[in-house]
Formats: sequence, structure tokens, C-alpha cells
Amino acid sequence: MYDVAVIGAGFAGVTAARDLSLEGYSVVQLEARDRIGGRTFLGEAFGSSVDFGGTYVHWTQPHVWPELERYGIGVVTPMEIERAYWLADGIVHSGTPAEHADVAGPLVARCLADARARFPRPFDISAADTSAIEKETLGDRLDSLNLSRHERDVLGGVLASLVHSEGEQGIAQFLFWSAIYFGSWSAFLEAAGHLPIEGGTKRLLDAIMGESKAELWLSTPVAAVEDDGLAVMVTTREGERIRARRAVVALPLNTLSDVTITPEVARPVRTLIERKQPMRTRKIWARVKGEIEPFTASAPAGKHPINTARTEYRHEGDTLVVCFCSDASAIDGEDREAVQRALRLFVPGVEVVDTACHDWAADPFSQGTWVHHRPGMLTGAAPLMREPHGRIHFAGGDIAAVGVGGIDGAIETGAKAARDIVRALAAGRD
Repeated sequence: MYDVAVIGAGFAGVTAARDLSLEGYSVVQLEARDRIGGRTFLGEAFGSSVDFGGTYVHWTQPHVWPELERYGIGVVTPMEIERAYWLADGIVHSGTPAEHADVAGPLVARCLADARARFPRPFDISAADTSAIEKETLGDRLDSLNLSRHERDVLGGVLASLVHSEGEQGIAQFLFWSAIYFGSWSAFLEAAGHLPIEGGTKRLLDAIMGESKAELWLSTPVAAVEDDGLAVMVTTREGERIRARRAVVALPLNTLSDVTITPEVARPVRTLIERKQPMRTRKIWARVKGEIEPFTASAPAGKHPINTARTEYRHEGDTLVVCFCSDASAIDGEDREAVQRALRLFVPGVEVVDTACHDWAADPFSQGTWVHHRPGMLTGAAPLMREPHGRIHFAGGDIAAVGVGGIDGAIETGAKAARDIVRALAAGRD
């Protein structure tokens, strides 16, 4: 019998496995894929390495930044953007980034004006009454602002990289993200999508795994996790059974319905698992011919196949553009001509040489992209999942207390699960 079984080897899982194994506990780590990383994935494209999933970190993030310093890993300085394009009321507008900010900034401020009042202490999500906003969708909030079509499109474009469905995503998470950064949405966007890890996410993952003493089993999807009152029995889809004193379930929220958890989780948690989170977006890399002018582009969800695009790197005389699409079904990321047509709305004449992407929505081990909670879930079910369920502990960026939806949140929850288990085992509560 192992001391701990960790299910999943994304950032949450590898952090938990490392921390527990370094405390001297025997740890087995089970990962469904043939690689570690979960919804981060450093792959090959255009003769280079690119991150197809989660990518960005920031020095304001209190969990991932110390990990980078621990292993001596730096970050990549992004390209300085010279031109901004935004689709509003059927017309593509352009200007400097500062001019775009002058147009969009007041609209964002109106939309998220109550962020700090709703979440005065983001580390304590229950510090203020959130019952009203936890009934409100993003669409409800936008409707309440009485914006012109032009204004709504400008605002929608600013939010678009984090939107799949205005009618399914709760406004609370947008307010929460803004509150974390003192009510500044632009500061949040910088932290969430500005600095790639030098060498890619795999470099940090490999560093964490290199220090871990856990026994790693790849290509081992799990079918069931049962706390029988004495220990935890983990059953793989192949029928193999692994017994441990405790378990960490560090899987994407949208895949948890494929795993039988016994005893049954609390009803709000069961509802969260069954309804899933709505994000079905797409990230596409496009190799564009030549060293084009650095730009950013935005379009509101549902108004264009590509909703955010940005020049990211120079590569062998060409430019790599990263594109985010609010609806994964709206465009085939492998269709070079379709991606070129979509980008040409913003930058006429741009020539796309090649494209690359990973379909996270269709991937059976993710079934979606980064989390955005439905109304009621951010402050209701998610906090319940952060508490031990008997001998079973949940982890992952989807349920993080602060860094929800990102690498920082995944590390946050993996470390917390490890601390909770260390305390429980040290106290003899097994």
C-alpha cells in the first residue's frame, strides 16, 4: 500500500506528488496521457517548440513565481505591440495600443466597477455577500449597461479571450479576477497572458518532476476512487487496483464525471461535476510570412472566428501569431486558409504559411479549456471541493482559491492538498 496516490500529472498533480514524496511518503502518480502536463503542452510546430495550452506566468503570482526561482527558470520578454485592431459594429478600427485603451478602458471600468466591493479580500471569498452576483451571467451584466452596439462590441472584444458563452459564464469570476489586481482589469490581463516561461511550460514541469520521488505511471486513466473507511482504493480503466492511505484527484473538472467517486460528493459538488464548466475555446498558432508589424487584434465572441490575436515571436524571418477563438467549433485550426481569411480581416494581405493547434474541447482528458465557472459555482461548489472529502483530496486550477483557471492556481491547489495530507498523516488520522 502506498501512502498517497496522486491522479493526474498536470501542474497540480506534479506539485502534490513532489511535495509529498519529499516529505518521505511513498507516492504513486497515475496519468491518463502518455506525457505529463495536463492542459499545458509544449509541442513541436514550424520547426520550433510552442505551448499549445496554458502558457503564461507573472511575478505577481505567488505560487508559480517561487517555483521558477527555485529552479532558476526565467521568462520571455514579449514583443512590444505597435498596432491595435478591434472589430466593433461591423467595422475594424485601428490605432495605437494606448488609443485602444482610451476607447475600451472606460467601458471595462463600468462593467467591473463593483469588483472590489464584491470581493474586498479576494483571499477570503466569503468576506462579502456574493449571492446577487452569483445569479448573474456575463450576458446579464452586459445587458444591464445599456451600451450601444459599438460600445458592447468594444467591451466584448476586450473580454473575448476569456469568453465562450456570455449566457453560461458567471460575472462573479470576472469581478473576482479584477479584484485580485486591485480592481484593474488591465493588470489582470497582463498577469494572465503576458509572460511565457523560458523554455516553455515543460521546462518547469520537468524540473518539478526531476525533484519528485513519486512513482509515475503514464497512459493509466483511472475509472474509480473509493474511500472505504480504512484507505483509498484507486481502480484504473484496465481494472488494476492500487491501495493508498490518501488520494489526490488532480483532474480537469470536465473529466470528473468519468471517474466514480465513493462515497458520493456533496450535492453542490455533484452538480458542478455534472454540469461541467462551459469553456470550449481554441488556441491557434499561425506562422505568418515575414517580420510583420507587431499587433494585437480583438473581436467580440460570436462576431468573428478569431477573437484575440497577437504577434508573439519572430521565427526564422517570419512571425508567430497566437490566436484565441471563443468557440472551438467556429474555425478549424489546421485549416491554413481559414485562419488566413480570419486574420486578414484585421491585417489585410497577411500571409499565413502554416498553422498548429491542439483540440482541447475534443480531447477526452480535458473536455474543455481553462475554467470559467457558471453562476453560483465560484463561491458555492468550488470552495467545497477544496476541502478534504474523507481521505480524498481534490486539486487543480479549476477549483483554485485565488489563481482560478491558471498555472498558478494549479500549483496553489497541489501544494495545499499536499499540506493537508501531511497534517492528516502526521496526526495519525488514518
